[in-house]
Amino acid sequence: MSILERIEKDLKEALRNREEVRLSVLRLIKASIKNRSIEKQSALNDEEIMAVLSTQIKQRKESIEHYLRAQRDQLAGREQEEIEIIKSYMPQELTKEEIDRIINSAIIETKAANTSDIGKVMKIVIPQTRGKADGKYVNERVKALLSI
Repeated sequence: MSILERIEKDLKEALRNREEVRLSVLRLIKASIKNRSIEKQSALNDEEIMAVLSTQIKQRKESIEHYLRAQRDQLAGREQEEIEIIKSYMPQELTKEEIDRIINSAIIETKAANTSDIGKVMKIVIPQTRGKADGKYVNERVKALLSI
């Protein structure tokens, strides 16, 4: 079952069970996927749908930061709840050790010596971690491992 099929099935179930937050999130996800497919002028595959979902998660994380700065904890809590719903459609996240292993093998492969080689390493690491790890965290780990 594709991610889109799962989303549509869960949307119907949320509608039946009157789950307001889940229903709202799934409708927004579906609209974002549809908008992206219109931009692309063809249907999206699962990898492209995961990219849309990653964008949705990133937007909500940024909103949480703004809400917490404005001391709007209730709204931040709702955004976090929405992130958890979206994450349920993403593949399981990589552990910190797995991320470090991917980065170290990329460093060896590119013969990166210092932080000026971040671009070379990230070019190899990003495709392997996309949708499975936070890009910001991956970038920070690459910088940390290259500066050792």
